[in-house]
Amino acid sequence: MTSKVTYDAADAVEVTKGHPREGEVPVAGAPVDGLGCHSGSEMEKAARIAGNSEMLDKFAADYPQGPHDKPQSMCPAFGSLRVGLRMRRVATVLSGSACCVYGLTFVSHFYGARRSVGYVPFNSETLVTGKLFEDIRESVHDLADPDKYDAIVVTNLCVPTASGVPLRLLPNEINGVRIVGIDVPGFGIPTHAEAKDVLAGAMLNYARAEVEAGPVAAPVGGKSDRPTVALLGEMFPADPMMIGQMLAPLGLAAGPVVPCREWRELYAALDSSVVAAIHPFYTSAVREFQAAGRPVVGSAPVGRDGTVDWLNAIGDAYGVPRSKISDAENMAVPAIRAALEATPINGTITLSGYEGSELLVARLLIESGAHVPYVGTACPRTPWNAADQAWLEDRGAKVQFRASLEDDCAAMEAVRPDLAIGTTPVVQKAKELGIPGLYFTNLISARPLMGVAGAGSLAEVINAAIANKGRMDHMREFFEGVGSGDTAGVWEGAPNLRPDFRTQNQKKLERQAKAAKAAEMI
Repeated sequence: MTSKVTYDAADAVEVTKGHPREGEVPVAGAPVDGLGCHSGSEMEKAARIAGNSEMLDKFAADYPQGPHDKPQSMCPAFGSLRVGLRMRRVATVLSGSACCVYGLTFVSHFYGARRSVGYVPFNSETLVTGKLFEDIRESVHDLADPDKYDAIVVTNLCVPTASGVPLRLLPNEINGVRIVGIDVPGFGIPTHAEAKDVLAGAMLNYARAEVEAGPVAAPVGGKSDRPTVALLGEMFPADPMMIGQMLAPLGLAAGPVVPCREWRELYAALDSSVVAAIHPFYTSAVREFQAAGRPVVGSAPVGRDGTVDWLNAIGDAYGVPRSKISDAENMAVPAIRAALEATPINGTITLSGYEGSELLVARLLIESGAHVPYVGTACPRTPWNAADQAWLEDRGAKVQFRASLEDDCAAMEAVRPDLAIGTTPVVQKAKELGIPGLYFTNLISARPLMGVAGAGSLAEVINAAIANKGRMDHMREFFEGVGSGDTAGVWEGAPNLRPDFRTQNQKKLERQAKAAKAAEMI
């Protein structure tokens, strides 16, 4: 008997050991790459030359770029990696620079993954000659064991995508194991949240083809006896249960959450007659549902107004009688109103993040009594968050889609809120200014938002953080005079800043920029 708490049986998965291939001789000293997702346009140019223009154009349409052309959060591929690692009987293989793979696997294990991540190494020779693709194909054949896996996901990172490694040429299945190949380059996918959509959409596309070809297996948990609503977007485990309770008076049930936990759930999601885009940025997944003839409803049952509007939208999509919709409202709304009134939030809050649920959280904060003048999200504007945007703007909030770090910090500095909710650098900046801060991903998005459970979930942590203003002032007073930037720390004398070194380095950077511009013109 053990006291260890686990989410699923992922910790019991057999660890796959790698081994060198016979006859493979690495090229000594050969440079593999000196680029990455932060090389932006140069990597994109290389990818287009390599024949990936169509894919990049599709990315540009699905995930339009914002004011910056490079990720400002973690590597986008973390999103798709996380989706694959959370699915049962699914193996994940990465193709990319060793440093990128190391970083991604480190972060995945930091967030609780206990799965092996496959890696196909390469050097400049195997990349250029095409042997890398052959190595990937061989690895997939070696890994395709139907007793262990339902599917294998192979992901190209920046360098293989820029080099045109053709994962589309991999077989669709090997020994009954599905093969799903995707490209998730940092220069084409703006956020890790949208990278989740890349894999979710690819899997739905594969599953839809299977459904159209003939009968498919039922989910392990069986099929609901009521019509279901598929839920699009990762959420707190309690939220689907809350949604199911609110749907029951309509004669409906909550369907699978996409991204799914197992392959069979994809079939059940496609079998749902309506799709709820809880997270609005799943453009590729929405396209697959629409191709299957499924209508999509935006927003979510968050707070009083959000719950009423969402229940009406779902009811209309299913053709539910008005009386039943009213019954559902009467069962859900009074309890939500009571929870909001019992746990009020008093204070001014700026909010930003890159998870995609920022607008929903802002709605809940406002209905709890908070003043929210600024909402920033790294995700784009879509038809599925238009209602949330309109609701927030009607209540005085400025909604910034594709918000950059600079946008979020500027808003916080201008408003000087009682609390700043944001990404790590935003929270760090807030603390420098003596403003209490909370990290959105770990402390806000990891809480229930839907129904009565969501109505009172944020108040305690929010009010406790706002109450820390006195402590922040005391810390600022304590550290007053220690300097910042180049002068940070305690000095016995004046720090030696050496502005001549700074000037010399600036001239060097300018010469490099001119040389790069000249080479580009040639």
